[in-house]
Amino acid sequence: MSNKTELRKVILDLAVTLDGLIEGPKGEVDWCVMDPDMKFIDFLHQIDTILYGRKSYELWGQYTPKAEDSDTEKDMWKAVHSKEKYVFSRTQKGTDHQATFINDHIVEEVHTLKNQPGKDIWLYGGAGLIATFIQLRLVDEFRLSVHPVVLGEGTPLFIDIKERLNLKLVDTKRFSSGVVQLIYHLNTD
Repeated sequence: MSNKTELRKVILDLAVTLDGLIEGPKGEVDWCVMDPDMKFIDFLHQIDTILYGRKSYELWGQYTPKAEDSDTEKDMWKAVHSKEKYVFSRTQKGTDHQATFINDHIVEEVHTLKNQPGKDIWLYGGAGLIATFIQLRLVDEFRLSVHPVVLGEGTPLFIDIKERLNLKLVDTKRFSSGVVQLIYHLNTD
């Protein structure tokens, strides 16, 4: 019997349009459906750490739901804000008492996080950070929720990819909203 513990996974859990965009041309995400069947709160229980780019952190890392938002949405944001947060930024340093800022040595910092005890790690985004993680082969699982909408223009999920990525489909889920979730692992064969 092995005493070796399994490394934490970096999971890119992301909504994407049918045409491969993660936001519209003005940053809009109003097309993103939070289908109750998706059990997003279950995903939040699977992780204890969230990785943000600076811009995404400024927009969503400290987001406060409105008073008129549903209890479900408030509970979701409470769960999100209970996680340990790391922000990858070239400009901000240190901590803001809600997140730790990482400025360089991305590969080493991520490997350090993965080797710590705990639950999995959510790569939240934005687009630049996602591209960097993909290029550095730091994403262990791609959990893409494909929404039934075509925007035509906006921010693509896969930008500046220089090398082929071979992925292995490990699960699919179909939801009543028309969203299809595809879960891939990086194929290391």
